[in-house]
Amino acid sequence: MEIHRDHEGGEEGPWVREGLLVVVSAPSGAGKTTLCKEVVKYIPDIQHSVSYTTRSARPSEVDGSDYHFVSVGTFKNMIDEDAFIEWAVVHGNYYGTSRKELTLLLNSGIDLILDIDSNGAKQIRKTFRNGLFCYILPPSFAALRERLMVRKGDSMDEINRRMKVAGEEVKDYGMYDYLIINDNFDRALAELKSVIVSARIRVERINRAWVENNFFEKRGG
Repeated sequence: MEIHRDHEGGEEGPWVREGLLVVVSAPSGAGKTTLCKEVVKYIPDIQHSVSYTTRSARPSEVDGSDYHFVSVGTFKNMIDEDAFIEWAVVHGNYYGTSRKELTLLLNSGIDLILDIDSNGAKQIRKTFRNGLFCYILPPSFAALRERLMVRKGDSMDEINRRMKVAGEEVKDYGMYDYLIINDNFDRALAELKSVIVSARIRVERINRAWVENNFFEKRGG
């Protein structure tokens, strides 16, 4: 399914120029990053926001594509410079979203999908109240543990720590607009695509000048 959009703004198109911010959160291992990367292949004019982190890259990860991998010192300097619109310490590592990069893309009319934890989502929601907020859950905690085991990137101590954190993070699901259960990847992807397309055509995103000029009766003159 392809949705083509006119980003010209003014009187030239039906939709506002500002991009839509899509925030996706989930317990570690629930599949949010994979879903976010996959959805951009199907929906035009949307990009996966690349966060900054101080954790080490996994073997399959590429700097600048999966994350911007930086040192703790660099990250703290960016905090001091107010470079992040949100940042948090997750599983002992720093993660943050660049204020400049996010604002530049949204102002250019590009929709952004951002996968962050619930604490980061709370910070984002204070600024982007009209964003789209989705929470991803695995079918069960047992399934989540199994996925973390299969990933083979973490020690048992790390897996146990992630499971403990997941138990706390899940309590925040009520602050989101949509809940997607990732028990079948294709179905979860279809649901995520559907809510993004629906959010794009909400009435509050309409370019009212375009509607008035094209459909309202001209009076006077």
